[in-house]
Amino acid sequence: MSKKRILYVCQEIMPYLPETPMSSISRNLPQAIQERGFEIRTFMPRYGSVNERRNQLHEVIRLSGMNLIIDDNDHQLIIKVASIPTARVQIYFIDNEEYFQRKCVLQDEAGHYYPDNDERAIFFARGVIETVKKLRWSPGIVHVQGWFAGFIAMYLKGIFAEDPLFAGVKIVVSLYPDDFTGTLDINVAEKLKTEGARSDTLPFLADPTYENVMKFIGAYADGVVYAQPGIDEAVKKYYDGLKIPVLEMTQTENYADSYAEFYEKILS
Repeated sequence: MSKKRILYVCQEIMPYLPETPMSSISRNLPQAIQERGFEIRTFMPRYGSVNERRNQLHEVIRLSGMNLIIDDNDHQLIIKVASIPTARVQIYFIDNEEYFQRKCVLQDEAGHYYPDNDERAIFFARGVIETVKKLRWSPGIVHVQGWFAGFIAMYLKGIFAEDPLFAGVKIVVSLYPDDFTGTLDINVAEKLKTEGARSDTLPFLADPTYENVMKFIGAYADGVVYAQPGIDEAVKKYYDGLKIPVLEMTQTENYADSYAEFYEKILS
């Protein structure tokens, strides 16, 4: 029997982005879980602020080159990879010239959220799935870190649910106080409807605020981690009501053991 497999889909990871609770957990948790006998793969977007030379990113030609159609437009998928210093952990980066060749991450230099963040998140989710398919790597759990990574839950529970590579996959969502102001593009529900979103989840995106986006993602979740204090109260109340397994995290020395036990519970 092959080792249990965890796919980490992350909004941010240090040292590629500045240290935050989310980027720190996304950096350290995969390594710790790997050391506990799990097999892992880890993905994040290749934001323009990620220094390729300093972090020794290089393109993986055999995985790159596919075009993904987002809102009727073709966008080239580029896959890059780097290894975290001092760890036997590789990070796969999803890249695209239109969506990720910008100096900033989710906001521009004036602090305004990019108006196409919805499409960027869709492209990221699709890019991860297509790359994992090319790797022929079948995860048991997909662990989502951050709202920007969350649309992958809809795909794996929807149009890819019958794919042998993803059949029966479990979705774990970590919640952080990573809310955004305003809303995503008002047409995001229509875009995701054509991508196979369940009809009962689309009303959440009629007003695509942070709260409603997280509720939409949660509708596809099999487990939730309250990873940090300060989570939006309405979002936490919604996830509490889902009656799915919950991991309340405290950052202790053996926190990875708690995650490993939680994964075992989700997989059982």
